[in-house]
Amino acid sequence: MKIRQRPITLLGIPWDKKSSFLQGPALAPDKIRTTLHNGAGNNWTELTINPLAHDLFQDKGNMAISDYFSIETAIAKELKQGNRTLCLGGDHSIAFPIIKAYAHFFEAFDILQIDAHGDLYHEFEGDPHSHACPFARIVENGLCEQLTQVGIRTLNPHQREQAAKYGVNMIEMKDFEEGKRPTFNRPLYISLDLDGLDPAFAPGVSHHEPGGLTTREVLRLIQNIDVPIIGADIVEYNPHRDISDMTAAVAAKLLKEIAGKMIK
Repeated sequence: MKIRQRPITLLGIPWDKKSSFLQGPALAPDKIRTTLHNGAGNNWTELTINPLAHDLFQDKGNMAISDYFSIETAIAKELKQGNRTLCLGGDHSIAFPIIKAYAHFFEAFDILQIDAHGDLYHEFEGDPHSHACPFARIVENGLCEQLTQVGIRTLNPHQREQAAKYGVNMIEMKDFEEGKRPTFNRPLYISLDLDGLDPAFAPGVSHHEPGGLTTREVLRLIQNIDVPIIGADIVEYNPHRDISDMTAAVAAKLLKEIAGKMIK
């Protein structure tokens, strides 16, 4: 079955036990769904697709999580059925078990990580599976062909060393401002940390990092992808930090646009 013909399963992953600063992202999936269906707007994307009403789209609610690695088992179950997943985190630690499952079912795919942070620490506060570490685990295990990071603006020497060691294709925010953009030739997985956006556009995140992407720039990145999308996650929304559900609305918008692009 061609990638674009595979069904898309929306899954909530209410997990924030690997958060290093504030708790709250476990509440995100339900809050994003509430905003998605609150009647304030319609479900059509900017490419004129209604993914929520499409035959390929199904919302299976939130997964039951017994422990961190049960996330991998739940994702593998969906992939085994021929589905793709669009996951609502949750903190960014969920990316590692998700991609670990994907590596068993898809060959030669790339990852686009939109983020303020590299998440490349070898370990953070003694935890190799902290939300500051998932992409170190992904690249050291060779789970993707190429990791491309966009929006990064918090690197320290250790993370720069990690990026160089594993050949990460990094477009730091300062270089994005100069016009550098990613290109892709292989099927793509998107991991979208909402703190990749500037706090002016997404205040509802645990780690405010000024100088980030606008909502329009993130939308344009998604809309310009011209390879099949095998899956995606939207992570690190913290309802405790939101203002008038502003970030929930951004997350719901990005959910629709990514799902529409996966279908298109």
